[in-house]
Amino acid sequence: MKKIKLIMTLTLSTLFFGCASNPNDISASYVSAYKYKDFDCDQIMMEMDHVSRTTVRLYQSLRTQQKNDQAQMGIGLLLFWPTLFLLEGGDGPEAAQYADLKGEYEALRKMSVEKRCEIDMKSPESIIADIVEKDEVKNKRKAGPAFRQ
Repeated sequence: MKKIKLIMTLTLSTLFFGCASNPNDISASYVSAYKYKDFDCDQIMMEMDHVSRTTVRLYQSLRTQQKNDQAQMGIGLLLFWPTLFLLEGGDGPEAAQYADLKGEYEALRKMSVEKRCEIDMKSPESIIADIVEKDEVKNKRKAGPAFRQ
């Protein structure tokens, strides 16, 4: 009996640590703003736009991975738990790249402030917040009137 409990505990802990993280929980890596010291305001703005778009695309990819891992885990726990060993899970290179991009954007923002550039651009975080809000509204509509508050 103790062996079964030990195996179950190890299996579940492996599964919970093996799943992809929520991209909202991935913090930005440090990137020095001086990397962009030779950029003028137009170059900073173009780089911010590129980094922002890439960050949002990567967020959506990471979010999809996380949702798929959650679904696979739920199905595996309900139907046949040994299949949970087949979960890819974990945070791969995309999560590290996502953290780096968040750091890049912050470094660009700091340099734009330092150079007194007047850049009016939505940050990746605000774009992602809009996406999350739209998803929540869509999920509430799918839930139907019984689950609405």
